[in-house]
Amino acid sequence: MQDIGFFTLLFITQFVMLAGLLGLIVPIYPGLVIMWLAALGYGVIQGFGTVGIWIFVIQTVLMLVGSLVDNLMMAVGGRQGGASWGSILVAIAAGILGTLFFPPIGGIIAAPLAVMGLEYLRLRDWKQAWLALRGMATGWGLSFFIRFGLGIILMGLWWIWVWKG
Repeated sequence: MQDIGFFTLLFITQFVMLAGLLGLIVPIYPGLVIMWLAALGYGVIQGFGTVGIWIFVIQTVLMLVGSLVDNLMMAVGGRQGGASWGSILVAIAAGILGTLFFPPIGGIIAAPLAVMGLEYLRLRDWKQAWLALRGMATGWGLSFFIRFGLGIILMGLWWIWVWKG
């Protein structure tokens, strides 16, 4: 009977981790945080143990780095494309609000429209506004690969925890 509970915990944890990993496709979606919460739940229910606590600390650092890299790469890409810091900050806020009010694609639409619209209003040049949008999108694309890779590492660390813990 106890094995059924353990396998149910494994299934639920793996399902939530996969949902977090696949959710990374959507900008602003906190996929790494969701994966981290799944590992936390596993640790609270199953126990951390010596191996688990160290793996969870590493997972925490990876989650924090991955959460910061997203906005940082979008901002750097936007700046390289010529966007002002004000436009970038408003675009990130628009992405967050778009995701909250119109999930899952509201943020994908709101952030690019915000940066392009604000840059056009600032410079009165569609070509420059497009370059700012393209730079921000490039930054997001690069950050996706970094976050997805971190998500795979986070999940792999959890499986090591399961097998060694």
